[in-house]
Amino acid sequence: MPPPKQRHLAHEQRVFLYALLAGLPAVIAAVWLLAVGDFSTKTQGTIGLVVFVFWFGYAFAAREIVTRPLQTMANLLSGLREGDFSTRARGANRDEPLGDVLFEINLLSGVLQEQRLGALEATALLRTVMEEIDVSIFAFDSNETLRLVNWAGQELLGQPAERILGRDANTLDLSDCLTGDVARVMNRTFPGGSGRWGMRRTMFREGGLPHSLLVIADLSQPLREEELKAWQRLVRVIGHELNNSLAPIKSIAGSLDTMLKRKPKPADWEEDMRNGLQIIEARAEGLNRFMQSYARLAKLPAPTKLPIVLGPLLRRVVALETRTNVQVIEGPEVTVHVDAAQLEQVIINLLKNAVEAAPDEDQTGTPTCCVQVSWKVGAAALEIVVQDDGPGIANSQNLFVPFFTTKPSGSGIGLVLCRQIAENHGGSLALENRTDASGCLARLRLPR
Repeated sequence: MPPPKQRHLAHEQRVFLYALLAGLPAVIAAVWLLAVGDFSTKTQGTIGLVVFVFWFGYAFAAREIVTRPLQTMANLLSGLREGDFSTRARGANRDEPLGDVLFEINLLSGVLQEQRLGALEATALLRTVMEEIDVSIFAFDSNETLRLVNWAGQELLGQPAERILGRDANTLDLSDCLTGDVARVMNRTFPGGSGRWGMRRTMFREGGLPHSLLVIADLSQPLREEELKAWQRLVRVIGHELNNSLAPIKSIAGSLDTMLKRKPKPADWEEDMRNGLQIIEARAEGLNRFMQSYARLAKLPAPTKLPIVLGPLLRRVVALETRTNVQVIEGPEVTVHVDAAQLEQVIINLLKNAVEAAPDEDQTGTPTCCVQVSWKVGAAALEIVVQDDGPGIANSQNLFVPFFTTKPSGSGIGLVLCRQIAENHGGSLALENRTDASGCLARLRLPR
């Protein structure tokens, strides 16, 4: 059997008891004086009654003085615990210990009130944002039970929140989204629609317990819009190129046909015929090169990545450029996993652009080394830089527009092809004007 619990006197009872004990010696002394003194019985009774009344009265008053502020503080703290921050304690005077305690409680109440208001406003803002965005948001607890969903999520599942909250992910057909890659694109059919969906999953804690936040966005409409824009750009460029070739062919063919129908023919008709056919042949050849360039860009194969030492590869590509002296600024020897042939093609194109943009000689006619190739290794990426001393980039908006070129014999796919190869390797290509001098910098970044 467990031992019986010991009963303790309450705090106010102990205060009352100690107040009585504090006055007990004086009461005993008064009773003794009354007993030994020459007083009548009536006088002794009256004085004794007064002594006992004052004794017990002051003891009760001492108890109230001690316990009443404690009860006030308990009520204030209880109100704070219940979320009532409007009540304040009176007598909060910092000149005395009790007033100092009440003053601090009042300050605590004000701070908690401000924090509560801020939390309510933040929660209201979060709910407004969740309701306004058109991506589906779901929150699952550690048992894969749905705890939070916005209106887009309700539309996706085809059910209101009151019918799906509290149900598990397997019942909602979302269990596969809580496993596997945290970010992926998937083709799925939901009650609210089908198509391609972008999914992201992250973890957060609420009440000390792990939760999963699931975000699902419909990619079909943005992809269709981007596809339409891409087709419009492609049709505009191809139409422009076809018109540039077919219009003169049609015009010259009509002129030659008119010339052949003349009776008699002009004396130089054979020469005019020959010149016209040469122009038609040249335009047809240009159109053929354009279509071959387009096929080359559209049929770019996936890279076959193998470990390659970067330094020898760059030095070998630079040696192919004989029009000017290209300087190689040595960097650290590093091995990267790339498609060597495709990387060489990128460097060749960048060097070709840099050499064609840079001056071949200075004002005195002395050849200058105005093209440099360098590389550096970072924690997560390798950067190859091709630098020239040319006039720089006048308009960066059309750098990567397919088939756009400012060169008379250019195809307009060199930089587009280079960027595509870089992105297929998980990297990037950027061109920018130099800040220390005139010229351009081409930065090719590849993952380590």
